Amino acid sequence: MDMGNQHPSISRLQEIQREVKSIEPQVVGFSGLSDDKNYKKLERILTKQLFEIDSVDTEGKGDIQQARKRAAQEIERLLKELEQNANHPHRIEIQNIFKEAQALVKEKIVPFYSGGNCVTDEFEEGIQDIILRLTHVKTGGKISLRKARYNTLTKICAVQEIIEDCMRKQPSLPLSEDVHPSVAKINSVMCEVNKARGTLIALLMGVDSTETCRHLSCVLSGLMADLDALDVCGRTEIRNYRREVVEDINKLLKYLDLEEEADNTHAFDLGQNHSILKIEKVLKRMREIKNELLQPQSPPELCLSSKTELQGLIGQLDEVSLEKNPCIREARRRAVIEVQTLITYLDLKEALEKRKLFPCEETSPHKAVWGVLGNLSEIQGEVLSFGGKRTDKNYIRLEELLTKQLLALDAVDPQGEEKCKAARKQAVKLAQNILSYLDMKSDEWEY
Repeated sequence: MDMGNQHPSISRLQEIQREVKSIEPQVVGFSGLSDDKNYKKLERILTKQLFEIDSVDTEGKGDIQQARKRAAQEIERLLKELEQNANHPHRIEIQNIFKEAQALVKEKIVPFYSGGNCVTDEFEEGIQDIILRLTHVKTGGKISLRKARYNTLTKICAVQEIIEDCMRKQPSLPLSEDVHPSVAKINSVMCEVNKARGTLIALLMGVDSTETCRHLSCVLSGLMADLDALDVCGRTEIRNYRREVVEDINKLLKYLDLEEEADNTHAFDLGQNHSILKIEKVLKRMREIKNELLQPQSPPELCLSSKTELQGLIGQLDEVSLEKNPCIREARRRAVIEVQTLITYLDLKEALEKRKLFPCEETSPHKAVWGVLGNLSEIQGEVLSFGGKRTDKNYIRLEELLTKQLLALDAVDPQGEEKCKAARKQAVKLAQNILSYLDMKSDEWEY
């Protein structure tokens, strides 16, 4: 159709579609819940555009009717995606875990900033467990879930950092007010900063509905201005004291920008993170080595050179920056286990080969343990090759085989022989590690 002679109804439909297209990224990336303000806003905009489409006059023309139908279907698709993002089972899982963190903060941290005794080990263990569980929430690469998980982790990790930083500081004021009149003002500001720290934690965790980030930012900026205007009369110790308090304020201000920073920098997309890319590079090389080693006729000299290279890969993983990100920490932990499991496989093969070459007198229980170790070596080779899910028949078969080896070890009577006891203990540990590795490989974790 000639654009100059395009029907007004078609032009109007195209205009609506352009407006809808402009908010599509917000819908796709929506990481909140159905009661969030932004959800209501997006839903209202899309519904309004749907009404606009319904009001377009088709004049009974088939091409206009089809265009209107396609435009309406696109909006309905986005409305459905918005609803699915807000009600996705894993989004609900993230929210439920966050509620546990809120309850923990209410119980242990709010009283602390209201004059309670101290932060307990129970809180630290509880927060650590919550962080670990959040890193294990599956996102399937879905942007909305990645953002939700990242934003939730960021808030909880920020609270953890604030608490740890606070606990490291001396509980008493560092300078006496007799030193200089300015010290009294710095002490006063520091007390206000401590209150602000508690307010910030409550804000981050959503347990304080009376305060806003904007107001707290203004309060902290005002305290900073008070310190800047203070005359320390060239006293180095007072200047250093003031600087420490200023640094505390800057840290708190940084935490206030967390959520906006995450959205603007796409920090939630760990697939592009340089630390993750380093881990992936190590894993790629590890898989290449593994595939060579698991060939039926791999030469013995390959084992020795491979082990050396694998130890080097462990060193590379140790150098990966965690960036205070628990997802990166978990990715590195898993990569280390992957490489270490392959090294253990090579060690066991080497020990079994040496035993064949240099046979020695052994008791029956000791021979039985070595028999189990030979079976474990074969099973471990299969586990290293396994790439399925926990519902797969092969997973169930491997799990049963490993359980049988543990039962066989349990049946071995060392007859008081210390060497046999130690060998059986190591074999049990190996079997349990292979089981844990099989579980880890099949739990569909992703960052």
